[in-house]
Amino acid sequence: MRALGADEPPRYVSVLGSRYQLAVPLKHDSWAATAIYADETGERITCKFGRTQSVLGIPMSWLGRLLARREAGFLRRLERIEFLPKDLGPVTAGGRVLPNAIARTYVDGNPFRDPPEDRGAFFVDLRRLVAEIHADAVAYVDLHKRENIIVDPAGRPYLIDFQVCLATGDRWPYNGRLMRFLVGKLQEMDDYHVNKHYARCMADLLSPEEIRRLKTPPGFISAHRSFAVPLRSLRRRLLVALKVRAQGGRAETEFEPEDAFRNPGSGSELLGVSRPHLRVIPADQSEAKRQPGATP
Repeated sequence: MRALGADEPPRYVSVLGSRYQLAVPLKHDSWAATAIYADETGERITCKFGRTQSVLGIPMSWLGRLLARREAGFLRRLERIEFLPKDLGPVTAGGRVLPNAIARTYVDGNPFRDPPEDRGAFFVDLRRLVAEIHADAVAYVDLHKRENIIVDPAGRPYLIDFQVCLATGDRWPYNGRLMRFLVGKLQEMDDYHVNKHYARCMADLLSPEEIRRLKTPPGFISAHRSFAVPLRSLRRRLLVALKVRAQGGRAETEFEPEDAFRNPGSGSELLGVSRPHLRVIPADQSEAKRQPGATP
């Protein structure tokens, strides 16, 4: 069920001509493995490695390549927008470019569990950020996951994880009526999820009627939930039965994976990160689980 199977993210990668060492594995689920890397000066980047593991003998490396290409493309398309990570170009490990991997600038901050002290300013910034993404004819799609919103030290929102975005394009079918309709509906869904987060965080300042209005989903979302929720529950039960996931576990942050167990460890103060489930790789640790071909 893990994206890289029994392998782990490579110990060393090269990005933009600089060499980075694995510092903190963040997440390894069925879609991708994500980790923080650091160079000798302490500069951090985030690398994501898309799926290479087959499923029941069916090759799936094409999916990892596709999702990496999509995410890098959206980061480049939206690079003019502040408060989004920037694509850093190809990732090389073991002397070869990894087509299933992307590298992006590291976003310093904490996943959005609770709003920062200035809640009003935070949501003004979040709405403006989503509006700028929509102005580029892009739907973010994944805003229901609070772990995709990072709150920086100044209390400002960043968005990460762009692999499931959808956008219109210059050529058919991406500029056709159906695509424009789909992107528009998904942008409505983005706005709804921002409103839902707002209602949850500002409940003490809102009337019951306002909360109910903000939390009422558009009709197409209600229709989607009628079949998506049972499928998601079935998937969770399957992952628990396969011992891939803890009973009742959920993804709350980028640091707490949805689908993978993580060995708790100490030393997570490296890179200034302090999280109970982060495991920092010591310099002398065996590389037995290194991704194939990812040699120093």
